[in-house]
Amino acid sequence: MDQPLVSRMRPYGETIFARMTALATAHDAVNLGQGFPDTDGPAEVLEAAREAISDGHNQYPPGPGIPSLREAVASHQQERYGLGVDPDGEVLVTTGATEAIASALLALVEPGDEVVVIEPYYDSYAAGISLAGGIRRAVPLRRDLTLDREALTAAFSERTRAVLVNTPHNPTGRVLTREELGLVADLARRHDAWVISDEVYEHMTFDGAGHVPIATLPGMWERTVTIGSAGKSFSVTGWKVGWVSGPRELVTAVRTVKQFLTYTSGAPFQPAVARALSMGPAPLEELTASLQSRRDLLVEGLLGAGLDVSVPEGTYFVVADAAPLGVTDATSWCLELPERVGVVAVPVSVFCDDPSRTASLVRFAFCKREPVLEEACRRLARL
Repeated sequence: MDQPLVSRMRPYGETIFARMTALATAHDAVNLGQGFPDTDGPAEVLEAAREAISDGHNQYPPGPGIPSLREAVASHQQERYGLGVDPDGEVLVTTGATEAIASALLALVEPGDEVVVIEPYYDSYAAGISLAGGIRRAVPLRRDLTLDREALTAAFSERTRAVLVNTPHNPTGRVLTREELGLVADLARRHDAWVISDEVYEHMTFDGAGHVPIATLPGMWERTVTIGSAGKSFSVTGWKVGWVSGPRELVTAVRTVKQFLTYTSGAPFQPAVARALSMGPAPLEELTASLQSRRDLLVEGLLGAGLDVSVPEGTYFVVADAAPLGVTDATSWCLELPERVGVVAVPVSVFCDDPSRTASLVRFAFCKREPVLEEACRRLARL
């Protein structure tokens, strides 16, 4: 009998995160491989979830999401970015950003259509494109992590159906500039392509780097699906509450697919996230300041261990080059690192079509408590 898994999904077996987490457990290693915090979100938000459970919010919420959360998302987009969003029809609550991305791809991409992605790219992008039957066109960032105008232009064609943009960017920590996003926007308009914009790290930018939603650029609201998430912004990744916002026809398309995936989820978490979004900028600013301090701690430790470091402008992650330590295969090095020094990291090559371009690069997560990062730095110093 043939292998049961359809051929287009066979390249996607066990994820690198599952593999590295298992090694962390086996060797009692500090896990800086996966991007989840080891602290809880704001107490007021956690209490709101408990209250929602006690108040009976335990059955199916409405398919598009509860009204208060959709209204909170719309207010957030208006207040922070000046985007006028109708909560009734232009906001859809999803089971995390991962479902939002998959639903958008399944809704907008026909089999054989091409989807442009910026490389390195989050691993679910490739799987989602394959699920939709699309063809991935990866555009590698330059060595200095800036967008390559010529390569991006060459990736677009009459077959391009969509472009998947991620800023602040996982895994590199780059925050794309208005000029870089303008190039993407120009090409999307020229080739009549949809834009799927993954902005889950929108509130995590450092050193004055400002996040610019591509939907705010001229002519881009009409063709952009914007994706956000409470998991990253409020340190509740296990709640899996994300959202889509954009023009009614695009959100309707995404909803048509999403209703046959999870239909709906997170009943007691939705009112809690609505509460979180209504708290104003203070909790977000506090988290950003804390993350920047922890970023600096880890960067110093990595430099002290002999690695070259690209200081991130945003996200949870820092990319380091292990070449100064003689590393030419970061995948093998990362697989050995938990047993060798008791630290887990992820090779950047797993996020790339061409692993040779990033063969010595490693991603570390700094969304951990300072004592955990300090212990990781002590262990890495043994390198």
